[in-house]
Amino acid sequence: MPSNKSVSDAPIVQFTNCRILRDHQLQREDLWVREGKILNPEKLFFDEKGSADVQLDCKDSIIAPGFIDVQINGGFGVDFSLATDDFKSGIDLVSQKILSHGVTSFCPTLVTSPPSVYHQVLPQISVRNGGAHGAGILGAHLEGPFISKEKKGAHPEHCLRTFEAGAFQDLLATYGSLDCVQIVTLAPEMRRSSEVIRELTKRGICVSLGHSVANLSQAEEAVQHGATFITHLFNAMLPFHHRDPGIVGLLTSDKIPAGRRVFYGMISDGIHTNPAALRIAHRAHPKGLVLVTDAIAGMGLAPGRHTLGQQVVEIDGLNTYIAGTKTLSGSVATMDTCVRHFQEATGCSVETALEAASLHPAQLLGIEHKKGTLNYDSDADFLMLNDNLYVQATYIAGEEVWRQDVLGM
Repeated sequence: MPSNKSVSDAPIVQFTNCRILRDHQLQREDLWVREGKILNPEKLFFDEKGSADVQLDCKDSIIAPGFIDVQINGGFGVDFSLATDDFKSGIDLVSQKILSHGVTSFCPTLVTSPPSVYHQVLPQISVRNGGAHGAGILGAHLEGPFISKEKKGAHPEHCLRTFEAGAFQDLLATYGSLDCVQIVTLAPEMRRSSEVIRELTKRGICVSLGHSVANLSQAEEAVQHGATFITHLFNAMLPFHHRDPGIVGLLTSDKIPAGRRVFYGMISDGIHTNPAALRIAHRAHPKGLVLVTDAIAGMGLAPGRHTLGQQVVEIDGLNTYIAGTKTLSGSVATMDTCVRHFQEATGCSVETALEAASLHPAQLLGIEHKKGTLNYDSDADFLMLNDNLYVQATYIAGEEVWRQDVLGM
């Protein structure tokens, strides 16, 4: 076959003997990659008269888009809500380690903190592509401090704030900068929250509703002003009530603006949400479910005492509590574990479980044209998995960045 070098000198890699997740289905076809992007083989054959430089036998693996974690507070001893001199090396460590969980992009998440912490930490977070150095950073998720005292969960009460006269200016003064911010979680029942939601949305920042005692109409109003996400559904919000379902009611609300989808995060670790609640949410609004880990610094470490921002937390088995209490404080679950638990708990298809950790978070952030799918011309961030959804290898921009040791399989 004639060479394809007239178009690009970059090598073309053909992944064969695999099932690719594309258009919501596992399809038995090959995956073609060049220069970090997924190629359309028809264009390659007919327009360029090209062929593969390298062929890789995937041994019947599933190939799925890389996972995207939009709520992760840290891991492996690193706490994103602590201002330290070596913060950058901490974020590098987490981004490297989560490759083995299938995470190729993430939003480092800060829980409610004093303004000084935001001012020190946020300038050290920069949006960057993933690679052999670790998962890509999509921008920070700021969870608080503009949240409800009644539903603060593991957030320190003395750091909570309200919006005063210059609502959006208050937020700017608290955070210092919004340059690298991707998501802000706030309580929509707070006075002046509507103008803040509008301003954040105008700047392309995703507004999430959480840690809140909002009723359904307050939640619907927030969505009408631009909010598109719910932070860890069921956790740190009013429980579902049949006369006023609260934020949970957004899953079946008829007041959502046309063409808008509300997404909701779920910590599918078997602890934060009973499997029956997971099934209810999934059946009510399957296309909005986004799996998140809400992982804390203790993820990947032995049980014991760790931090979550200003608080000391204790890991007991898979439970994480504020020390001395039974208040849940994040999780130690990994993303691949959440995907497997979600599939097992709901009985959903493999495709649905994988898309909840890839396509849906990409759609939430408006980046589905390049992440979260294996469509032609999208970024070649993908995973090889076995039939039980254990990650065998992780690829970013078409390069292998992690592979399971064969002995450990």
